[in-house]
Amino acid sequence: MTTIVPPIKCQGIKTKLVPLIQACVPARIEGTWIEPFCGSCVVALNVMPDRAILTDANPHIIGFYQGIQSGEITASSVRHFLEQEGRLLSREGEAHYYRVRARFKESHQPLDFLFLSRACFNGVMRFNRRGDFNVPFCKKVDRFSPAYITKIANQVKRFSEAIRSRDWQFRVGDFRATLRTATSGDFVYADPPYIGRHVDYFNTWDETDEQALVALLRGLPCHFILSTWHSNEYRTNSLLQANWQEARFSMRTIEHFYHVGATEELRNAMREAIVANYTLPELQPDPVGA
Repeated sequence: MTTIVPPIKCQGIKTKLVPLIQACVPARIEGTWIEPFCGSCVVALNVMPDRAILTDANPHIIGFYQGIQSGEITASSVRHFLEQEGRLLSREGEAHYYRVRARFKESHQPLDFLFLSRACFNGVMRFNRRGDFNVPFCKKVDRFSPAYITKIANQVKRFSEAIRSRDWQFRVGDFRATLRTATSGDFVYADPPYIGRHVDYFNTWDETDEQALVALLRGLPCHFILSTWHSNEYRTNSLLQANWQEARFSMRTIEHFYHVGATEELRNAMREAIVANYTLPELQPDPVGA
């Protein structure tokens, strides 16, 4: 089955890992699919639960998806907007990119957010401490070719079609409050910023946050999957074994390569870990039981 790609891209996106994550999700979820770090929503978009609570600390992602859900943002409106802004970018170059970035700082319009996320350096989503998008231009003045605009418009259309008949709620929220809503029969998929990897895209993430997440996941009344990093060429995530070594938790790892990152060192092979409070199947290719 072909993986459905969402219109929003951000570092850490799980597009290439979706089939492996899907293989780990129970065939039937009785309650609500809950994601406290929904990001691009690529996992929910492919698992397709009937009911979902999708939250994120980044209000711009949530606002964009709420716009699709309400019908304010459509494939045709995205196409028209990107054609218009793409012509200006082609004619005026980086001056127009920074004009849109300044405009977004004042108005926080969802289509400006989409434009910036697709025209910024290496697809990085990063905000400063004041909450302003601060990624520089990618230097490609002809970024928005007709084929590229069609690709994005089709992603918006597919996303809209996927959520039309489903009870999905998009919320801005803290992961603590989101996880406390989980009840028996629900299913939690948690894909937090990776501790020690400097890849958070809207706010900070430190060991205090990591341990709060671990405590909440360990105490859930339902099944969960946690996605995090296991190791790379240079070091290992020491908190992984410390937090999840008990027999009641299951772990699998798989090698993955990130193409989105601010520096070359963030775009190398990474061994990813999937942790759950039930027995996980073996993963292919290259399964490693941990």
